[in-house]
Amino acid sequence: MDKRFKVLILNGSPRENGNIALALHEMEQVFDECNVEYENILLGRKAIRGCIACEKCRETGKCVFDDIVNEIAVKFEQADGLVIASPVYYGSANGTLMSALQRLFYSSHFDKSLKVGASVVSARRSGCTATFDELNKFFTLSNMPVATSQYWNNIYGWEPGEGSVDDEGRQVMRVLARNMVFLMQSIALGKEQCGLPKTEDRVWTNFTR
Repeated sequence: MDKRFKVLILNGSPRENGNIALALHEMEQVFDECNVEYENILLGRKAIRGCIACEKCRETGKCVFDDIVNEIAVKFEQADGLVIASPVYYGSANGTLMSALQRLFYSSHFDKSLKVGASVVSARRSGCTATFDELNKFFTLSNMPVATSQYWNNIYGWEPGEGSVDDEGRQVMRVLARNMVFLMQSIALGKEQCGLPKTEDRVWTNFTR
């Protein structure tokens, strides 16, 4: 297959060289080996406000706040895969990342089906699985296959660089990247040979009627 795959990486950590960056570096080495193009965007220190439910994106196809979220949307549409990564804050993902993701997924109206998603989290001790589940919900709401590894996609460390001694966590990231590449390749091959899955008109049901 001649296609060169593209992966967009959204790093929600405010630390440029923190343990999330270390985990993502393990993945990036695999992407390099597999000739996968990737772009890593550090979001943790950006001034990204949350959604205000103005619904303007329904008219324009983009967020009314014309900041990095709209720039990311263009890159996301062109990508074959998306990695979202966050440190754990109070058993949850970084607030800046969550604001960006909520606006990104809601305001961008292109079809995200069959783009491969992967989430990565880091913590000193606890909260990884809750944050992991929280991030994966963006994928599972959007017809995006979720790449998995041999364990949950966690790496442990407190001070920047401590994740380097988490040998299992680093290996999990490499396996995750290889599985992500395999999924992207398999989906592309499946599209060529079998076409896309049959779609139905969307049914919307509110609980109140």
